[in-house]
Amino acid sequence: MEEARNVKARHPETTPDHASVSGKDTRNTGPGRLLIAVYAVFAISATARAGYQILTKFSDAPLAYLLSAFAAVVYLVATVSLAKAGSTWFKVSLVAVLVELFGVLVVGALSLFDPVAFPHETVWSLFGRGYAFIPLLLPILGLAWLYRRRPGKRLTGAGD
Repeated sequence: MEEARNVKARHPETTPDHASVSGKDTRNTGPGRLLIAVYAVFAISATARAGYQILTKFSDAPLAYLLSAFAAVVYLVATVSLAKAGSTWFKVSLVAVLVELFGVLVVGALSLFDPVAFPHETVWSLFGRGYAFIPLLLPILGLAWLYRRRPGKRLTGAGD
């Protein structure tokens, strides 16, 4: 029994909190699965919305509809990259979520201060008001999750 405790003490990477130290990618487990599911829902809904808008009434608000299509691509890339393991996919996830955050903030501010430029809403208009502000919260949660599950993360003590 004492020997088993000593082995665990010498190899902290065997505990779930230390999974990234051992090289195992844990971004797509636990709460990460819920995050991926939400991104997938947004990828599907933004793609459907943008596709419909572009096909049926593109001339009404081309900027808004193209931004919706861009948001759909960002959500799709984030969904796939969060679900994949490896440091390259981690970097893709990080870029996608940062682009999403930047897009929500910029489009949200522009749509608030220059509503004439956005006669029709995008996914990111008014900081995602049409989607219960989830587009604003999602990249913040995504960045927090990525930070906690970053590759090469070292947990050295209880104060971390």
